[in-house]
Amino acid sequence: MAMTIHVDIVSAEGEIYSGKATMVFAPGVMGELGILPRHAPLLTRLRPGEVRVRTEDGAEESIYVSGGMLEVQPHVVTVLSDTAVRAQDLDEAEALAAKQRAEQALRDRTGEVELAQAQAELAEAVARLKVIEKLRKSGAARR
Repeated sequence: MAMTIHVDIVSAEGEIYSGKATMVFAPGVMGELGILPRHAPLLTRLRPGEVRVRTEDGAEESIYVSGGMLEVQPHVVTVLSDTAVRAQDLDEAEALAAKQRAEQALRDRTGEVELAQAQAELAEAVARLKVIEKLRKSGAARR
């Protein structure tokens, strides 16, 4: 039996995932993180993107996060995010519309705060679309 680590992924709406994993991949602000059981303690920010949880049976759970925090302890990984959605539940039309709104806001910007907000919204929309595209390529996308 492979060593495991307990994973909790929580959003403002509630718990998205809780279970054992053999490895967790997360989009850290400084780059992609790979976490195995007994990983050294770590606390870092996440950028918008995909958190992948490799389960004991070798399957992978794919969850989109809008950013947030990642805490790693030797036997527990916790992801806290404002928004977390299972990849198969992402709405491509909604993500495309959000991307278009953010791009329009970038073109129409009038202040520094608006620019930062539009850039953040664009990054989230692009991250959602990347997760959707990856899911489609793997053949796991819902029709």
